[in-house]
Amino acid sequence: MGFAFRVARNYLSLVLAYRMCREKAVRGTTRNNDDDMVPSSPVQLQLQDSHVVVDNGIVRLTFSRPEGMVTGIQYKEIDNLLEDSNTETDRGYWNLVYTWPPEHPNDIFDKVEGTTFNVIMEDEDQIELSFTKTWDPSLNDTGLPLNIDKRFIVLRGSPGFYSYAIFERLEGWPDINMYEGRIVFKLKENMFQFMAISDERQRIMPMYKDRQTGQVLDYKEAVLLTNPENPFLKGEVDDKYQYSSDNKDSRVHGWICSDPSIGFWMITASNEFRTAGPVKQDLTSHTGPYTIFYFFSTHYAGKSLGIKFRGGEPWKKVFGPVFIYLNSVQPDEDPLTLWTDAKEQMFIETESWPYDFPLSEDYHFAGQRGSVTGRLLVRDRYFNKEIMAANSAYVGLAPPGDAGSWQRENMGYQFWTQADVEGYFSIRGVRAGNYSLYAWVPGFIGDYKYNIYVSVTPGSRIRLGNLVYNPPRSGPTLWEIGIPDRTAAEFYVPDPNPTLMNKLYIDRTDKFRQYGLWDRYSEVYPDEDLSYTVGVSNYQTDWFFAHVNRNTGNKTYIPSTWQILFDLENIDESDNYTLQLALASANEAELQVRINDGEAADPHFTTGVIGNDNAIARHGIHGLYWLFSVDVPGSILHNGNNTIYLKQSRGKIPWKGLMYDYIRLEGPSESN
Repeated sequence: MGFAFRVARNYLSLVLAYRMCREKAVRGTTRNNDDDMVPSSPVQLQLQDSHVVVDNGIVRLTFSRPEGMVTGIQYKEIDNLLEDSNTETDRGYWNLVYTWPPEHPNDIFDKVEGTTFNVIMEDEDQIELSFTKTWDPSLNDTGLPLNIDKRFIVLRGSPGFYSYAIFERLEGWPDINMYEGRIVFKLKENMFQFMAISDERQRIMPMYKDRQTGQVLDYKEAVLLTNPENPFLKGEVDDKYQYSSDNKDSRVHGWICSDPSIGFWMITASNEFRTAGPVKQDLTSHTGPYTIFYFFSTHYAGKSLGIKFRGGEPWKKVFGPVFIYLNSVQPDEDPLTLWTDAKEQMFIETESWPYDFPLSEDYHFAGQRGSVTGRLLVRDRYFNKEIMAANSAYVGLAPPGDAGSWQRENMGYQFWTQADVEGYFSIRGVRAGNYSLYAWVPGFIGDYKYNIYVSVTPGSRIRLGNLVYNPPRSGPTLWEIGIPDRTAAEFYVPDPNPTLMNKLYIDRTDKFRQYGLWDRYSEVYPDEDLSYTVGVSNYQTDWFFAHVNRNTGNKTYIPSTWQILFDLENIDESDNYTLQLALASANEAELQVRINDGEAADPHFTTGVIGNDNAIARHGIHGLYWLFSVDVPGSILHNGNNTIYLKQSRGKIPWKGLMYDYIRLEGPSESN
C-alpha cells in the first residue's frame, strides 16, 4: 500500500472519528445504499411555480425557475448534498466574471440567472432542461451582452447529471472582456470534509469557518489555520491554489463523505471547450467544500488570456457537457474506493465522448466530426545525426495562429493528444472547422506548427503522414542547464518554512505547492545570489526553481542577479554564439542578460517586462512558456573563464519573478 494511500486512509479515519462527536445532518429514513436498487426507474419531471424537479430514482434535482440555479441534490438518504443554509442562488450555479472596457473597468460577478425556462426533452429515458438569459440592445440593457443557454440533462439509470451551456454574441454588440467562466457546487460542510484530486493528492480539509478564524498571510487566499475545529490541522496553511491542476490532469476531482459513504465528483470527458491548451492550469475542488470546473479563466496566465470582444464580432461556443457524478458504498466498505470508482467512471465518460444525447443543434455528434492522424519526427543534427521519433509529443489542433499561439488562444476549440514513443498521433472527435496543427516535444525547445491549415469536415479522416519538426538550433551544445519540458520541476525546490506548511506536500516531488517558498530563496542564499558553475554544479540541487526577489526584511524586496560561470576554449571572435533561454513562467518580470560585465549600464539583452501568470505566488511550477534566442558575438567571450549575469530587474514585491525551463549555450554553426 502506497504512502499517499495510507495517509489518505489515516486522514479519513481521523475525520470519521472526529465527526462522530459532532451533531450529524438531519437525514431522511435510512435505506439500502445500492444504486442498482432502482436502475430502471423512469426519469420524471415535476413543474412547480418557482422550481423544477427532476427525479430518475437515483438522484433528485431541484432547480429554481426560471433562474436555473441548482438548489437541491437529493441522493440516498440525504435530502440535499448542497449547503442549504446558503441562499438558493449560492448552492449550484454557473457564473461569469467580466468588465465593460473602458467605461466600467471593475470586475462584475454574474451568476447567470436565467429569465426563460423550457423543457427541451421529456421522456422516460431523458430530460433536458434549458434556462436562458438573453441580451436586448434595444432595451438599454446594462448587463452582459451575451445570450446564454444553460442546459441540464438527467438520464435514466444515471447516478448524476450533465450540464453544458451555449454562449452567443451577435454581430454589432458592444465591446466586452470576459475573464472567468465556471460551474460551482457548494456542498454540505458537515458532511464533505475529505477531498480527492488525484491518486496522490487526497486529504482531510479544514472547515470554511477555520479560514475566517485563521491568520491571513501575504494574500487573502492563503490562511494559516490557528484554531481549526479539527486540531489535526492546526498550524497548516490553506490556500485554494495549492490544489490547482493542469487541464490535462484535471479530469475528475471531488469530495468524500464518510458517514454515510458518498462521493460527489466533477468529471470532464473532454477538454475541447477549455481555453489555452492542455497545460493551462486552473482551480479544482477546495475548502468550502467547493467543487468547481473552470471553462476559461486568467489563472496562471494573466488578463491577456481574457476573452476580449472588439469591433462587434459575432461568436458562439458550446461549453461542456461536464458530468456531476454521485456514488456510494455500503457502511462496511472502504470509503476510499469511491475515488477508484470515480476514476473508472471518468474513463467511461471519456470513451463515450462525444456524447450522443445533448440536444442543442450547436453540439456536434460523432458523425459531425472528423479525425486527424500522422507521425511527428524531430530533426536536430546536433543532438542526433539521425532523424528521431517525437516520443510523447503533445500534438493538437487549435484555431489558426503562429507557432505556440495555442497557449494564449481563448475563443475557439482545441483538440489535443499525446503521441506514442514512435511519434504517431491520432486526434479524434474534432469538430468541423479550419485549424492549425501545433506540437511541442519533451526534450526539445520551441513549438512546432504545420505549415498548411487543416480543414476538418464531417466524417473526414485526414492522414498527414510524416511531419518533421526542426527545433530552434544555431550550433552545437557547449553546455546546458535543466531539461526542456516547459516546467521548472527538475530544479531545487526547498522545504517550506516549518510554520507555514501543508502536510499533504511534505517530502513530495510536488512540494513546490507549499506556501511561501519565494522567501526561502533569501534564506538559502543569505549573503550572495545564486552562482552556478558549469561542470561542477548540479541543477537539481544548485539551481533554485524560481528567480525571485531578495527579501531584505520589513517587506522590502530587491532584484537578484544570478551568475553562470563557465570555461570556453578556442573562441571564434568573428562568429556568433547563441544563448537559448526557455522560461517556464514570468510575472511582471524583466530578465536582463549581461556577459562578462555584471555592472554594464546596458544589458546585452533584455526581455522587457513580460508575463502576468503569478505562478510563483499560486504554487505553480510553470505558467506560460517563453523562448528567447539571444545572439552572443564571439568578440565578447573570453578564452578561459566567462560569466553570464541573469538579472530579474523588477523588485518591490516577492512575486515579480520568473522560472527557467532550460538554458543552453550553443557554439557557432559547424557549416560556417
